[in-house]
Parts: sequence; C-alpha cells; structure tokens
Amino acid sequence: MTWRDRLPAARGNILRDEPLSPFTWFRVGGRADVLFLPADSDDLASLLRDLDPAVPVTVLGVGSNVIVRDGGIEGVVVRLAGKAFGQIAVEGLKVTAGAAALDAMVARAAAKAGVAGLEFYAGIPGSIGGALTMNAGCYGAETKDVLVSAWGIDRTGARRDFALADFGYTYRHSQAPADIIWIEAVYQGQADDPAAITARIDEITARRETTQPIREKTGGSTFKNPPGHSAWKLVDEAGWRGKPHGGAMFSPLHSNFMINTGEATAADLEGLGEAVRADVENKLGVSLDWEIKRIGRVG
Repeated sequence: MTWRDRLPAARGNILRDEPLSPFTWFRVGGRADVLFLPADSDDLASLLRDLDPAVPVTVLGVGSNVIVRDGGIEGVVVRLAGKAFGQIAVEGLKVTAGAAALDAMVARAAAKAGVAGLEFYAGIPGSIGGALTMNAGCYGAETKDVLVSAWGIDRTGARRDFALADFGYTYRHSQAPADIIWIEAVYQGQADDPAAITARIDEITARRETTQPIREKTGGSTFKNPPGHSAWKLVDEAGWRGKPHGGAMFSPLHSNFMINTGEATAADLEGLGEAVRADVENKLGVSLDWEIKRIGRVG
C-alpha cells in the first residue's frame, strides 16, 4: 500500500495518473501521480491538513506559463477551477478576485465598474494565482502597483493572510512562502470612465494579437528581461527567431515566445530554451533567466 491508497477523503475530484498535457498551453508533459480538483477552499485545506507531510504538493493554474516535464509530477497536483475559485467582485474601487479568475476577465470586470489601473492584466495570459506568485505585469505595470492584500492556504492546511508589503515584490519575483496556494486577492484601482478603460483594454488586446503568437501552443514570455536588455532582442540577435529545434521554435512573430509547432515534447521545449540561453551567453555575454516555470520529473 502506498500513500496514494491512503489519501484523505475529499469532496472534490481526486484523479490518479492523470495526464497533465491537456491542462497546459504548450500541450506537453507527463502525468500527475494524483490530480486534486478541490470543491472549495475548505476542501483544499482539509486535504492538505490530513495529507502525509512527506507527499509533495504542486499547484497548476491555467498552465499558461509552465512546462510540465515528460516524466510527470510527483505527489499531489492541485488545480483550482470553477466558481468557488474564480469569482470576481467589485465594491467601490476595490476588486476582489479568486485565484482561478483569468487576469483578462478581472481587467474587464474592473473596467465595466469604472475601476482603472488593472488594464494591464488584459495582456497577461494567466490567472490571478500565478499573477500573485510572480508579480505578473506588462506594458509598464505590475501586480505590485494595484494589489492590496491576498490570502491563501499553506501546506499544513492553515489560512495565511498577506498585505502587499509581505510579498516583498521585485521584478517577476515574490518573497512569499513557496508553499502558499493562493485563494483570493484584493486590488485597489482609481475611478475612470468605463468606456475609456475599455478602450485602453481593447488597445492592449489588439497589440497582443498583432505582436504575439497567441493562437499557437505557447507559454507567454520565455525569459525575463535582463537588466538593461530586452529578452526578445537577445534571442533575435543570437539567431534563434523561427529556427526549429525538434518540434519547438521561438516564434517568428515574437522571439521571446517559444511555441510547440506540432508534436514537441517537454524535453524539446526545455532543450531549446537551454540552447538559446547558452548561445546568448556565448555570443552576447548576457545571461537569460527563465520566466516560464519548468516542473516535474525529466522523462
């Protein structure tokens, strides 16, 4: 008998040996030992509290900024989905959003209510949980600019509350404990005309559609911008724009967007990224750090 035969009871779905590729935008990756889709935050807290502490727990959001390796993920993979985790509410100039709410939907809900400041979320292909984890941002704005507070559940099943200062945000990085599974965030915006806010969101959306391969199997920005540099320019200068590598390449449209051109494996994608990092370092003397998260066992 293994730990998988002694899982705590839960109201949500518990799936064993579940393929994870359908849950990622790259459409690659192996299986989860266990995939847990909690019914609500209490269900999640209960399972974490009663789960063997030795069992690893990994959170998988909408899968827009992650490569799940071909060997799958050890332990329990938690995926938050549905109304229990995706609610969006606006009261005055405060916007409260569940961790599973899509960033773009939060931006549009705020716009409809005349709350400005969250327009940049329309340009981020992810959910609020991921935005909290990595201080997501684009077009000159970041999560830290509008976040008030958030709360989540730690590995022991305990609720943890965080004010903005507790995150210690820097560029694409948070100092909050890595084991927190975010449940809800509160943002503060400014009053503005809903039509004007919506127009800015439409501009961001149009810009994305013309400059990024959003209809491909991609994961958003692959590398962080090194100080004083743009990652896409470095990839371009090193000669990797549109250059095939197995079933993967950096998009001809935007050279910091890696795409699965057909039947790429996770190893193809990660191998391409590492090859580019090494080439940029060798040719241009600049270090590129991954923005896309790589998780799981090598196949």
